Amino acid sequence: MSNPEQIFTEMNGRITKEKAAKINSTYLFDIGGEGGGKWHADLTKAEGPYIEKKDAEAKCTITVPKAEDWVAIATGKLNATSAFMQGKIKVKGDMSLAMKLQTLLS
Repeated sequence: MSNPEQIFTEMNGRITKEKAAKINSTYLFDIGGEGGGKWHADLTKAEGPYIEKKDAEAKCTITVPKAEDWVAIATGKLNATSAFMQGKIKVKGDMSLAMKLQTLLS
């Protein structure tokens, strides 16, 4: 079973300069539960690593209270939109940035 740390490491490996430039913003992922923590994604810089385990200002904050829900969303077992509707994900800040997240997960 994956944990949030592994998920963010994998996401970091999939982010290309082109993907980062297309999104060109910052995110804070606040993952609760076992294995949780805060990860900051800075997609405004030209070179990686784009995602680091730290707390920092971001234009969009994604809060997922349960680590297992984040893992399910990131691995495609749980649809992000339905997770949002069920209250498993909370978004603060720029909602349009949250919609762009799918490109990072795939």
